[in-house]
Amino acid sequence: MAEVTLESVPKQVRDMFNRGFTALERDNLDYAIEMLSSCVELEPGLLKAWKFLRAAQMKRAMQKPTSTLSKAIASAGKAPALLSAMGQMKAGKSRQAMMATEKLLRSDPTNAKYGKVFAEAAAQAGFPETAVMTLELVRDHNPEDISILNWLGSLYQKMGRTSSARECFERLCELCPNDGAALKQLKDAMAIDSISSDGWQKASEKGGTYRDILKDKGEATQLEQEAKSQKSDDDVDSLIADLLEKIEAEPENTNFRRAIANLYLKQDRYEEGLAALQEAIRLNPGDPELERALSAGRMKEFDFRAQQLRESGDEEAAAAVEHERLQFEFDDLQDRVERYPNDLVLRYDWGRMLYDNDYVNESIQQFQLAQRNPKNRVLALYYLGLCFKAKKQYDLALDQLSTASSELLIMDGNKKNVLYELGQVSELMGDSPKAAEFYKEIYQSDISFRDVSQKIEELYSAG
Repeated sequence: MAEVTLESVPKQVRDMFNRGFTALERDNLDYAIEMLSSCVELEPGLLKAWKFLRAAQMKRAMQKPTSTLSKAIASAGKAPALLSAMGQMKAGKSRQAMMATEKLLRSDPTNAKYGKVFAEAAAQAGFPETAVMTLELVRDHNPEDISILNWLGSLYQKMGRTSSARECFERLCELCPNDGAALKQLKDAMAIDSISSDGWQKASEKGGTYRDILKDKGEATQLEQEAKSQKSDDDVDSLIADLLEKIEAEPENTNFRRAIANLYLKQDRYEEGLAALQEAIRLNPGDPELERALSAGRMKEFDFRAQQLRESGDEEAAAAVEHERLQFEFDDLQDRVERYPNDLVLRYDWGRMLYDNDYVNESIQQFQLAQRNPKNRVLALYYLGLCFKAKKQYDLALDQLSTASSELLIMDGNKKNVLYELGQVSELMGDSPKAAEFYKEIYQSDISFRDVSQKIEELYSAG
C-alpha cells in the first residue's frame, strides 16, 4: 500500500472529503470528523484527509478541554481496546489496528500511547507519512516523551528526512545527556545527514546499513567512540588525530570539520574549534546550522574567558567580557536574521533578544512571524502577550495569552507561566474574579509556583 492523492481516489471518497473539509471550515467539527473518518476508512492512504481529520480533532479538543484526571480515567477505560489493537498489529493486521487506534485518537488526539500504536500500525501498513504526521502532533504535546522521539527519529531516517531525524535525536540527547544509545543515534543521524552533501546518496538508495554507507569500519568505530557518555583526554586526542587524517584525505568534507570542531570546543581549544567551523562554512556557505554552531562556539568562548577572569579575582574584566558577549549575541542574531529572513526559529530567538533589551515594538513583529512555526508557536504567543502587556494594551495581551493557553493541554511550566500572566493582565484590567480563576488553576496544581499562594490569599481576602 502507499499514500494516494485526492485526484486518484473514487468519487465517493472525494465527495466525503469535500463535505468534511467544508464542515471544518464552518466549524461543524463533529460532522467534519465523521466525514473525514469515513474517508480514511475507505482510503487509508489519503494523507490529505488524515491531515484535516487531525486538525478537526485538535480543534474540538481545544474547544472542549478535558482535565488530566478525566483523561486518565478515560484512558484506563479504553485500555482493552488499545490492547486489542496491539494484538491485531502483532497478528499482521496492521490496517485493522490502525483504524482501531484511530477510534481512540478521536477523543484524545494528543495521547502518546494511542499515537505510538497508531504510528506503528500505519508504518507497518505502508503509510509512513501518515505515521509521521500523527507522531509530530503527539510530540508537540508530549515534548519530553523519549519513546515518541525515538520512533519519530527512526521514521524520519527511513524516509530520508535526515535533517529532521537529526533534530529529533538532538532533542533526545538534551533530555538524556548520559544515554550512550541516544548519543549513538545522534551520531548516526549526523553521519547520514551528511550523505547529500558528501556524495553518499547512491549508497543509501541501495539500502545499505549505516556501516555500509560509511567508507570504512574505522569511521563507524570512531563515531561510536564519540557517542560514549564519558571520554578520557586520550580518547578525545585519538579522535582528533583520526579526524585530522581524514580531513587531510578529504579536505572538502564538512562533516569531518564539524566533528573535529565539537571535540576542540569540548577541550576548551576555542581557536582551533572556531577555525574548523569557519573553514566548514567557507566550504559550504549558506549553511545556517554551521553558522548556528559557530555562534554557539563563540558565546561559549566568551563564557570561558569570563569564568577564567572571575576565578583569578578580576571581576571588572569578567563583567566587561560578559557585556561583550551580550553585544556579540545581539549583533550576530540581527545579522543572521537579515541573511536568513525565512528562518522562523531565528525570528523567535531575535524576538527574545529584542524583548529582553526593551525593544518591545520591534520584538512584536518577530514574534508574529515566529508563531507560524509550530515548534515555537505557543512561546511566541506568550511573548506577544508580554509585549502587549508592556504597552498597556491589555485586551490584546489577553487575546494572545488566551490562545496560548488553549493550545497547552498539559499543566507544565509553560502552561503555568501563561495562566499566571493571564491572571496579571486580568488584575490590571480590574477583573479580580477572572484573575482568581487563572491563579486557582495553577494553585490546584502547584501551590509553590511563584507567589500564586499569596495571590489567592489576597484575592480571597479582598472578596
